[in-house]
Amino acid sequence: MSSNSGKNLEDAPPKVGDTLVKLRQADGLSLDALSKRAGVSKSMLSQIERNQANPTVAVVWRLANALGVPISLLVDGNQPVPASIETLPSHATPSLRSRDGHCVLRILGPIELAGQFEWYELSLEPGGCLDSEAHEPASREHLTVLSGMLEVQSGSNVTKIKVGETARYAADRPHYIKNVGKNAATALLVVIHNGGQ
Repeated sequence: MSSNSGKNLEDAPPKVGDTLVKLRQADGLSLDALSKRAGVSKSMLSQIERNQANPTVAVVWRLANALGVPISLLVDGNQPVPASIETLPSHATPSLRSRDGHCVLRILGPIELAGQFEWYELSLEPGGCLDSEAHEPASREHLTVLSGMLEVQSGSNVTKIKVGETARYAADRPHYIKNVGKNAATALLVVIHNGGQ
């Protein structure tokens, strides 16, 4: 009569409990919140996390979807749990300098959105001017002044904007942003290409 005492540990079902706990805590979810999101009972989740129950593939699939991770991450506990918040250090934020050397654009948006939706931190020395050619048809810019006073021109339209104000304007024509104050100015600049299409 055969015995299972010599069975390899590798043949045992994977224990997803430890990984599930890490993923749930990384997302800041309680057992109750994950239970509601995944449609899995709270008692079942508790048993899975304590490795007292082996979930079915359907349950693992629901949990993976609820946590926004691939199912393989739950099954293979050796994979590192992704950070729930990705932080980019200041020195790793790329920047561009204007032609006149008096304006700096810190690129805050991810590279994969370039050409669709972009946002920047704009710093301008007194008299500095960020002069731009026309972007694609229907493109728009949204400029919010954080300090100083800026002048914006879009086509033949010109206006000044102060701290706390936001200018929204067509960027599918030549346009510029100029520091007309006596002090350095900063602003947030959002560029939506092709009307966000």
